[in-house]
Amino acid sequence: MASYESFARVYDDFMDNIPYDEWAGYVISLLKEKGIEEGLLLDLGCGTGNITQRLAKSGYDMIGVDNSAEMLEIAQEKNIEEESQILYLLQDMREFELYGTVRAVISICDSMNYIIEYEDLTEVFRLVNNYLDPEGYFIFDMNTLYKYETILADNTIAEDRETMSFIWDNYFYEEERINEYNLNLFLQEEDGRYRKFTETHYQKAYTIDEVKQAITDGGMECIAIYDAFTREAPRKDSQRVYVIAREKGKVERIRDGRLHY
Repeated sequence: MASYESFARVYDDFMDNIPYDEWAGYVISLLKEKGIEEGLLLDLGCGTGNITQRLAKSGYDMIGVDNSAEMLEIAQEKNIEEESQILYLLQDMREFELYGTVRAVISICDSMNYIIEYEDLTEVFRLVNNYLDPEGYFIFDMNTLYKYETILADNTIAEDRETMSFIWDNYFYEEERINEYNLNLFLQEEDGRYRKFTETHYQKAYTIDEVKQAITDGGMECIAIYDAFTREAPRKDSQRVYVIAREKGKVERIRDGRLHY
C-alpha cells in the first residue's frame, strides 16, 4: 500500500474540488438508515481527516486509521483547530488493532482500492468483522473497473497553480487490473524556486463479484452495493460504488458465551 509522503502537504489543496460535505452527508444518510445515529465509528484510510471531521461534527465519536504519518499529522492539526476529540492511529488497515468494538466502520475516497491482493482484502474484512459491534456495518466505496479502463486508463492529468503544479500519469495493466499512478509534484519553496517530488501509487480494480466473495470469505455479509450517491444498483458505466457489509457471527458467539476479540 502506498503511503502519501510529499503529496500529503498539498493533498487538500489539490482535492479542493471534491464535495466532501455531500460525500459525508451520503455516508451519514446510510448510517442513519441502519439506525446508527450516534456512537463510536472507525474511519479506515482517513487521510487528512476530511470525512472524519465531518462525521465528528455530526455527533459521532471518531477514530481515524491511516498508514501515512504525514497525512495524520495534517489531520491532527485540524483536530486541534476544530477542538475535536478524534483519536488518530498510525496503522495499516490490513493489520489494524482497536481496544474494543465500534458501531460502524467507514472507508471513503477509494482507500480500499489500495488493497491490491485479494487475500489482504479478505483480511481487512475479517478484521472489520472482529471489531464491529454485533450486526454493525462496514460502509466503503471503491473505484470500478470501468473507471480504470475508460476514465483513467493510460491518460495523463495535469494541473498548474500559482505555487504548485502536478503531472499525474496513469498506466492500467489490464491482466492484473492494477492502475499505476506516477505523480510528479512541483512545489514552490520559500526562495521562489520549485522543487520536484515524485510518488508512485497502485490501486486494484475488483469486480463486484470479487468484492462480494471477499466479504463472505472475511466472515461478513454483503447487504447492498449502490451506484455512488444513489440507492440504485451499479450500472455498466458506474465510476464509483458504495458497499454495505454487516458483521456476522457475534450474536451466535454471545449466545454460546464465547465472545472474544
